[in-house]
Amino acid sequence: MFDKYTIDPASLANVGPADAPTGFAFTTKLGYYRGLGLSMVEDLKVSLDGEAFPREAITFDDGNGALSLDEMETAYDRRWVFGAPATVTVALPGGFPAGEHKLALQQRLRISYMPFPSFNNDEKVVSL
Repeated sequence: MFDKYTIDPASLANVGPADAPTGFAFTTKLGYYRGLGLSMVEDLKVSLDGEAFPREAITFDDGNGALSLDEMETAYDRRWVFGAPATVTVALPGGFPAGEHKLALQQRLRISYMPFPSFNNDEKVVSL
């Protein structure tokens, strides 16, 4: 529904030491018009130039501390409010590569009244 707003290209940054980045991060917003409990975010898939990162390389931080995607499955007491930014961090030795690249994000959400998951996709050409 709000797919085109899920990646904030201006938020892209490397993480870790400046001389040896350990990954990169960007801000995302929920692609659904209501808030959701974090346990209802079934998956976040991140890819760079068509190459997908493994689930284990991705963490999510709604401002209350970073969680792995597996930890989000049982984060029953945390909620992602519509419009609130959250940070997705991806482990990538060396950080985000120089130049322009296609960054893609897919949010798979479990909506209580829908018999199937909601998929929200965004793709942006970004550079640092």
